[in-house]
Amino acid sequence: MVQGIAIGGEAPGGWVFAAEYARGGQLGLTVGLQTSGLCGGVLIGSLVAAGVSGAFSQGQIINGFWRIPFLLGGIFGIIGMSLRRWLSETPVFEEMRKRAEASRKLPLRVVLRSHGRAAVASVMSFSMLMAGIMVVVLMGPALLQRLFQLSPRSVQSANLAATAALCVSTVAVGAATDRFGLRRVATPVLLLLIAATYGLYFSAARMQSALLPFYILAGIGLGAVALPPIIAVRAFPSLVRFTGVSFSSNVAYALSGGLTPLFVSWLAHLNRMNPAHFIAATAALWLLATLMAPNERFSNSQWLMLDARSTYETMPNR
Repeated sequence: MVQGIAIGGEAPGGWVFAAEYARGGQLGLTVGLQTSGLCGGVLIGSLVAAGVSGAFSQGQIINGFWRIPFLLGGIFGIIGMSLRRWLSETPVFEEMRKRAEASRKLPLRVVLRSHGRAAVASVMSFSMLMAGIMVVVLMGPALLQRLFQLSPRSVQSANLAATAALCVSTVAVGAATDRFGLRRVATPVLLLLIAATYGLYFSAARMQSALLPFYILAGIGLGAVALPPIIAVRAFPSLVRFTGVSFSSNVAYALSGGLTPLFVSWLAHLNRMNPAHFIAATAALWLLATLMAPNERFSNSQWLMLDARSTYETMPNR
């Protein structure tokens, strides 16, 4: 529970921090880099798990070597805490503080009352993010091994390659949104995710030599995970941005992260192609969330102008 509370503040806070420091026209790239860092953490964790499994027997791991990943994680945590000494508040927040625009009302109440559309679209989008990561990256190796009797080594290698492709793809997708816009980027990326996931499951069933390239393509398509944080940070003004992004992402993670493994495992029991169908349905909802979300393109200075107006619209007693 304590780890969940910590993670629940870290990722949304990182996205908001990165977005408000982004130079004009580079918000997507900046948030994409932040998301790539999160995916890179998953990749490092997978590499460590593979390394421990390869270096030690199951008995050795149970008898104490399982602590190695936790010790490495603790070192990374100390490094992260040290790096914060060089961080300062974002220009958007500092300008807001200079103008004494602190909310007199509970920020979550303002989010739910005045930014309901943004909250719903963000929750939907973050839910799809969690579902995609869960099924393609985290559950993918176990599902493919169980459903198609594939060797653990071949599936694990393909999964690592897909995760590495995901780290690159999130940066590319984020940068593309700066140039072409969210909606123009979302459609082809999500179509690629659907096609590659179906290809992955068909290759696992009939042509296992194509497993690696299709898994890599699925990782590239999953670069769509850069879209939800971009949607969310654009949807909320700075007065409630951290609250809006945190609320949306954490509600989505609690629901989708808890229910997706159970639901997908049940679907796979009925038909081994059902996880691919689930990804297709998820991508369709993902696109719907992208289309319904407030989709403004503001620089930081324009954000401040919007927030000044939003202050008096949502907090009339000021």
